[in-house]
Amino acid sequence: MRVVIAGGHGKIALLLERLLADRGDTAVGLIRNPTQVGDLEAAGAQAVVLDLEHSSVEQVAEAVRGADAVVFAAGAGPGSGVARKQTVDRDAAILLADAAESAGVRRYVMVSALSADDRSLDDGYDEVFRVYMRAKSEADADVRARAGLQTTIVRPGGLTDEPGTGRVRIAESTGRGTIPRADVAAVLLAVLDSPATAGRTFELISGDTPISAAL
Repeated sequence: MRVVIAGGHGKIALLLERLLADRGDTAVGLIRNPTQVGDLEAAGAQAVVLDLEHSSVEQVAEAVRGADAVVFAAGAGPGSGVARKQTVDRDAAILLADAAESAGVRRYVMVSALSADDRSLDDGYDEVFRVYMRAKSEADADVRARAGLQTTIVRPGGLTDEPGTGRVRIAESTGRGTIPRADVAAVLLAVLDSPATAGRTFELISGDTPISAAL
């Protein structure tokens, strides 16, 4: 399997790249900073330097052509403002979908956010968080609506760096909770291996059910 991962230097992306490489699959990470190439190679992945905020559909399509699947794991990250929540968390995800369709790559896996569609959360949070949640929701809706893509949208809860347990809770709505990044990566791998998860949007937190059974 050849999998192209947008946001290839993120913590979840690096974990997923290693999982893919360890079993003999090809992981390709899209990164904007060339100094990160060595980290991807250390994880067993190939690196493609490509800034999704300043690339055309054609450029991204060339990077994903021949892949079996694409994974959107990019994010503007902590400390970024309103503008980059829109240009990365929303626009880059949509750009990847445009490029995947152009290149004939049908499988799309999105790393979204818990409760992304819940506008009641707008109350009591700052503007940047509200824009982030709307950006995730709008990107999810755009990608989910595309008949040309087989999309799975994974919405993890609060992320931790604790060791993975291999046990999760998956539901349309899980309620608040946290989950190790290692378990998110393991779920993404299982989703890539499970074509039947296409068309599903689900939330993900730590739980008691083994990943394969939870899916």
